[in-house]
Amino acid sequence: MFPLDPKTVRRLAEIIVDDGGYDRRGWQLTSLLAHSGWTDPPEFDGWSRVAWLEEQMLARQNDRVAIERLMCRVCDPLEYDTGMADADAFRQVINEKLTPEQLVISYVGGRPVVGELRPDVANPWFTEPPELERRIRALVTNAEAADLLTRRLRETRICERGGAYTMAIIGIGSLVEGVLWALLVEHDENARLHRFVDRNGKESRSDRPSLDTLIHTAHARGWIQLDARNFMTSVKDFRNFVHPRAELAEQPDFDADSVQLCWSPVQTMLNDLETQFGL
Repeated sequence: MFPLDPKTVRRLAEIIVDDGGYDRRGWQLTSLLAHSGWTDPPEFDGWSRVAWLEEQMLARQNDRVAIERLMCRVCDPLEYDTGMADADAFRQVINEKLTPEQLVISYVGGRPVVGELRPDVANPWFTEPPELERRIRALVTNAEAADLLTRRLRETRICERGGAYTMAIIGIGSLVEGVLWALLVEHDENARLHRFVDRNGKESRSDRPSLDTLIHTAHARGWIQLDARNFMTSVKDFRNFVHPRAELAEQPDFDADSVQLCWSPVQTMLNDLETQFGL
């Protein structure tokens, strides 16, 4: 678990530099840190590549978000010309080193996400993204909007911990909608003029855009990747159960597993947004 043991950090640095088939040069390591969303990544100093990367990781070992984003970027098909072939090869080797930490990197909607290994469940377990309140406030600069969103996050946590899974899922969807709406209003002139992009890629006008429209608009603006957009479908669809008639018709019977399925696409969306806005 986090923070990672120093020996785990060393083993990860060795793999990231050279997994036995893919050898990263010094400048590529600096580029990797930048692609991972690290602010002001240092230039490689010509020293031992493994020791240099290990030093950078240890300097941020208490920054769980930075370490997670680095591990995910190493396993991201976007990082390699061959796409998934090299990415998954790294993922398999990295997961071997993460097993003692009870962590695992899985592909969710085609994108890497860090999950937990738990003895009581067969599959990786995904929880609320780390430091979510801080990250929301870093993304959303409007103080009133940020306060509202963090308040909803706290209420969502209460629902999840109390076993009110339907309301927790609705809360996650509401949180996603609020973050995308706030960012579009802050950074996109078209959104301020009520112009958005629908699922067919066409411009639409709305004073009250749906979550689906907000997701497609964020993708059209290049803020989130295609895989993140597509995987957000589960969050959008589940959020529709805010309407009792929908729940009566489909009888979803949500549980803790359903909630963790919603947290994983939130993580991929958050990583994309932070990369877009340089956070």
